[in-house]
Amino acid sequence: MAQTITEKILAAHCGRDEVGAGEFIEARVDLCLGNDITAPIAIKEFRKVGAEKVFDRARVALIPDHFTPNKDIKSAEQAKMLRDFAREQELEHYWEIGECGVEHALLPEQGVVVSGDLVIGADSHTCTYGALGAVSTGVGSTDLAACMATGDVWLRVPETMKFVFRGERKPHVGGKDFILYTIGKIGVDGALYRAMEFCGDAIDALPMDDRLTMCNMAIEAGGKSGIIAPDEITAEYENGRARREPRVFASDPDAAYVSVHEYDVADIELQVALPHLPSNSKPVGEVAGMEIDQVVIGSCTNGRLSDFEIAYEIIKGNRVAKGLRVIMIPATQEIWLEANRRGWLSAFVEAGAVVSTPTCGPCLGGHMGILAKGERCLATTNRNFVGRMGDPESEVLLAGPAVAAASALTGVVTDPAELA
Repeated sequence: MAQTITEKILAAHCGRDEVGAGEFIEARVDLCLGNDITAPIAIKEFRKVGAEKVFDRARVALIPDHFTPNKDIKSAEQAKMLRDFAREQELEHYWEIGECGVEHALLPEQGVVVSGDLVIGADSHTCTYGALGAVSTGVGSTDLAACMATGDVWLRVPETMKFVFRGERKPHVGGKDFILYTIGKIGVDGALYRAMEFCGDAIDALPMDDRLTMCNMAIEAGGKSGIIAPDEITAEYENGRARREPRVFASDPDAAYVSVHEYDVADIELQVALPHLPSNSKPVGEVAGMEIDQVVIGSCTNGRLSDFEIAYEIIKGNRVAKGLRVIMIPATQEIWLEANRRGWLSAFVEAGAVVSTPTCGPCLGGHMGILAKGERCLATTNRNFVGRMGDPESEVLLAGPAVAAASALTGVVTDPAELA
């Protein structure tokens, strides 16, 4: 039977030659992960069922990234639960402040996730790792607890939607624009419990950072996962960093898809998603001039080195708009250090922005940039739901780093082409 890449990976993890969409399976995971919000619940459930040891101390990752550096006593207690459990279980994959980062940027960077993996995480954006050709999906904290104890996960094989991107993209248009455009076309429930498979020559030409961004936001269309078949770009990214041998899978040419969507990327403009849904995406030209109070560049979606390079090329030698708050948050310590070595962080500060240590921070309304009533933020994050970044009467606009950087200089939503 012809199979998709998702079906092949799932079959390999449950000891079968093939699986079909709609089947319920029990599969062995390569990695399960939690953060300082979700893992404490999992740890409590782990102990409640009488488990004493995790199934494999090399296959469980705990990442304190959401409310860290600890913003208050409660968040400090949450982080301490992770720290104590990681020490008790002698986990190989635990990072403390000073070496940590936003989980979905950190794990690929550290080579903990590789092609062909099955990964579950108690965080909805676990789907990020599909960019490496892995099946990865978010689960609840109780599912994480069970997996930490047994190494297994029970799930239904998702149907797959195929998204074919062809052509040559316009200047500054990247993975963030591709995925916002796609979500705008199919809606926030358009891929509900389905795997979103991205392919085509325009995807083949995308750098890894952009691929990670696309798969990261599959969940914003309701997707169970996002995935891109491994290629030379994947191999180059994993070379020297993969901690395990990658396994390469690909969809059969005659694999069955529940639907196929084809896009000419020459038609995709820089996107801005207006409140209060990622699907409310518009070409930047349609919303240019909208006033903003804050800009955030960072998160597991767009906090990687290439995002800050784009921002640097636009901001260097300029000043951010007077009265505008601009917050730059590199997603990992390695990204922070490299951006600093290249002089980018100094340029941002000299321009009037602030640079944070790696953290999820404002993305989930945690800290480092909470919005007051009536305020509006343009962010490179992944969600703009009501109250996502602060007061329920605040607003969040989503965009890529080029639009965010250009808007930081003007104080209104701006197409970077207008700055030339």
